[in-house]
Amino acid sequence: MSLTLRATLLFALIASLVVSAVGFYLYYSMGKELVRRADYQVSGRVQYFHHLLADEFPLSQLTRNPGLFENMLGNERDILTFSLTGQAPLINVNPSRLVIPPVAPVPDGQPLTLQTVHALSAPDGTPVRFARAAVKIQDGRTVEITAAHFMTEESRLLETFRWEIIGAVLFAYLLIAALGYLVIRRGLRPLRNMAREATQIHPASLSTRLSTDKAPQELQQLILSFNDMLERLAEGYQRLTQFSADLAHEIRTPVGALMGHCQVALYQPRTVEEYETLLANNMEELERISRMVENILFLARASDARSVLTITSIDVSSEITRIQEYFEGLAEEREMTLHGAGRGILQADAILFQRALSNLVANAVRYGREGSEIVLRAEPHNKGMNIHVISQGDPIPADKLGKLFDRFYRADASRSEGGSSSGLGLSIVQAIMALHQGSVSVESSAQGETRFTLSFPSADHKLSQ
Repeated sequence: MSLTLRATLLFALIASLVVSAVGFYLYYSMGKELVRRADYQVSGRVQYFHHLLADEFPLSQLTRNPGLFENMLGNERDILTFSLTGQAPLINVNPSRLVIPPVAPVPDGQPLTLQTVHALSAPDGTPVRFARAAVKIQDGRTVEITAAHFMTEESRLLETFRWEIIGAVLFAYLLIAALGYLVIRRGLRPLRNMAREATQIHPASLSTRLSTDKAPQELQQLILSFNDMLERLAEGYQRLTQFSADLAHEIRTPVGALMGHCQVALYQPRTVEEYETLLANNMEELERISRMVENILFLARASDARSVLTITSIDVSSEITRIQEYFEGLAEEREMTLHGAGRGILQADAILFQRALSNLVANAVRYGREGSEIVLRAEPHNKGMNIHVISQGDPIPADKLGKLFDRFYRADASRSEGGSSSGLGLSIVQAIMALHQGSVSVESSAQGETRFTLSFPSADHKLSQ
């Protein structure tokens, strides 16, 4: 069911319920008013004859012309009886032969009110209103006056009014449904325009944005959110495209080298030593491809929010010392020294922490100035701990600092061509820090000092976030 039809039916249903409630109230009020008028009529009729007999009207006059009372009633089914207490009626105008239930008459001297009128239902279902009062005549005897009114015309009027209300409710429902459909359809036109604009967006036109011109306030926030989503999709699509191109380029180099080595080897017979050298070279290229695939798989898993961390307490001083010893040999090849400082306890995944810090140190050894010093420093603070890796080398331009953590990006591609670097080390560091709800940043001064900072939040700070 479309939103327009659903809203139309609900709107028409609510409107019909309101119209029905109004019609029921009018019907109830009209019925109540007709009963009140009938009660006035019955009590007035009894009151009239009560005054007539009380004004010394001879009782004998009542029995001389009973037809006169029938003409006075007007309604051919109305009832009027006069009877002495405990005797048969002197006058009994009762065309329908309706049995009036025994009720106590209103005593002489007490006023007749609407509360003294009683209700009765005839055998055919017609409502009847009746009243009974006692009056003392001049000879001391008591006459009971009973008057009843058949609400025949009133019932017909209510029945006609009831069907008119039903017809009005049905007509109002259909009319409101038709008008509501047109109004709601017109009101939802901006939503259809939005859907039409959205259908024109595809991977080749992710730069297209939905227009907020003439859009109602209820849709503007949705349009802005949708445009923000398109912005993120365009950025992600661009990164994916660039990542695919970079991946193809990175894999093409070792694959091309492997093919070249094999083609040269197959061109003519070789000695065992030459084949061993070929296999060793191919093994290096295969190891490079293996490391690249492993890093790509790690980044793919790290992007999944379901990745599980094994959080333990890490002695930062011990880890820094262990990494110093591991990279000491590589650093000596470039006449570089490693210096560690700081201590503290960090809550993190030990393996991932070692990998992130090792990637930064390896990056510093690879691109640092020969004969310089690499400093690993831990600085605890109230919100967690910062781990700095400081190296000396060529200054990194400001426009390249923000790209260092992009996959396959190298600030100096010429120095990495054919090397062991895959351009994924800093991307892995960033992914590891994201898993720990932390961050990694880089600064480079004009003097050539480059500082990478791992910011680990404390457990309390994570909960507050």
